[in-house]
Amino acid sequence: MEDPEVFAATHATVLRLLAEGVVDGLRVDHPDGLADPPGYLRRLHEATAGRWTVVEKILGRDEHLPADWPVAGTTGYDALRHLDGLFTDPDGAAELTAAYRAFTAVPPDRGGDWPATARRAAYRVITHELAAEVERLVRTAVRLCSTSPLETSHRLRDHAPWALRAALCEILVRLPVYRPYAAAGRDPGQTDAALLEEAAREARTAFAVPEEAHAVEVVRDAALGRLGDGPDQRDFCARFAQTASALRAKSVEDTAFYRYAPLLSATEVGGGPDRPAVTVEEFHAFCARLQRDWPATGTVLSTHDTKRSADVRARIAALSECPREWAELMDRLRTASPAPDPHVAWVAWQNAFGLAFDAGAPDAGRLVPALLKSVREAALRTTWTEPDAAYEAAVSAFVTDGPCGTAYERVAALAATLRPAVRATTLGATLLHLTMPGVPDVYMGTECVYAALVDPDNRRVPGEFGSADGGLSGEKLRLTRAALGLRRERPEWFGGSYEPLAAAGVGAEHCVAFARGGGVVAVATRLARGLEAAAGWGETVLSLPAGTWREVLTGGSYEGPVRLAELLGAGPVALLVRS
Repeated sequence: MEDPEVFAATHATVLRLLAEGVVDGLRVDHPDGLADPPGYLRRLHEATAGRWTVVEKILGRDEHLPADWPVAGTTGYDALRHLDGLFTDPDGAAELTAAYRAFTAVPPDRGGDWPATARRAAYRVITHELAAEVERLVRTAVRLCSTSPLETSHRLRDHAPWALRAALCEILVRLPVYRPYAAAGRDPGQTDAALLEEAAREARTAFAVPEEAHAVEVVRDAALGRLGDGPDQRDFCARFAQTASALRAKSVEDTAFYRYAPLLSATEVGGGPDRPAVTVEEFHAFCARLQRDWPATGTVLSTHDTKRSADVRARIAALSECPREWAELMDRLRTASPAPDPHVAWVAWQNAFGLAFDAGAPDAGRLVPALLKSVREAALRTTWTEPDAAYEAAVSAFVTDGPCGTAYERVAALAATLRPAVRATTLGATLLHLTMPGVPDVYMGTECVYAALVDPDNRRVPGEFGSADGGLSGEKLRLTRAALGLRRERPEWFGGSYEPLAAAGVGAEHCVAFARGGGVVAVATRLARGLEAAAGWGETVLSLPAGTWREVLTGGSYEGPVRLAELLGAGPVALLVRS
């Protein structure tokens, strides 16, 4: 893509569709795989005359999209993480993690501890799938050392290939984000410099001999473009960053997320399963930053890449509100429905719980392929390239006879008690997604209840996932229609200000509310089971902005401080507009 002729040839059709008005905007898939993402995006921005463009940039927990990228923002996985986390109970998630460790007894680096699991997965990927890329970087580093200027040769030429290889691998597996954006011959910037320095500091601890650890500095400086501006330095910078992004995608999304499974709703693209919950304050801070810096960014709840659709994740997240009941249920199911191993049992039952909804046991034709993909991606007992046929047959038989059989009846009772909490999360996440800062991406079929597992399950015909007739699906459809219709009628409200609204009273922590553009207010209930256990809203009140407000779904009229028990009497969410 950095070659102008290649760019022109590969983008001719896209640019023609834009010019003809067939396409309104662009979504750039995985820009971190490019040699020069910023340069590519500048060229695209110029070629499209600044057309609305979002990038599939997977941001780390404390990472921000580079401010100088000429794009509207991301495709929305950062919003997904905040929305999911808002409806996850932090204490319950911690208790569920402890129960998972006790039930599975998996070692820390094979699913028991998130950092250790992610690190081990990274070592595996870098020595298997990415071994050729690593060797190419080592050869380039050797050339950089052997051709270094005389004034630096004494520092660089003493490093053996094995030491450079070890330093390279130890730095790569310690990068907490997808990649740096340094380039040869220019200041790498404070963010990339700090990122590589921290990774290098930790990488030095892998060397027993201090003198040999000096190879780490060479790799760090080469990755930051500090060793001149020659072809080898330019090549190392670009390929190091591309390898880092591939490593992160393969080791975290495609491996560690399948090995670490306390709460499957948290093992999602862009997620942090070691700290899945997000406070109301954190959510408001995120939204305020979007409104200030990236008001036209993309936001999303379900995509072709999500491992579970938003509505499946909503059901699984509800388990964070009843960790003890889930742990006790799993202990009973261990005997009633024996599995090939306890990790598979935990994963299979959570997936089944998320997929089944109120239709009884899930379809084995959908759940079995998803579980086989899970165990192959985890690569602990079987893999895509070296499948263990006997183990996979045992997994298939267990899923068919257990989670997809009569044993699911044991789960149905718990599912029934969680129905109000699932309803609140499903409708709450939908409302906040459609009204928060940004441009909401509504994946096919998700205007109704949409129960889908990992690709290819989520490529099925949308009508197969649910119905718009009555129940929660009908509620979700009406809410989606109302919110999107309001965005169309009054776009200035949704492009305007973002004002957090605070509730006061015993149930305050269960309310998340904000005003947009002075004309619309969104109110959602979070962690509804805990609210129910605390005897409901009581006298908890929400102070609405001045004026009279009409609730779009019920037609009710409200002013000033309003009791949430009254405002949310008909349902867990409210969408109000200024009369």
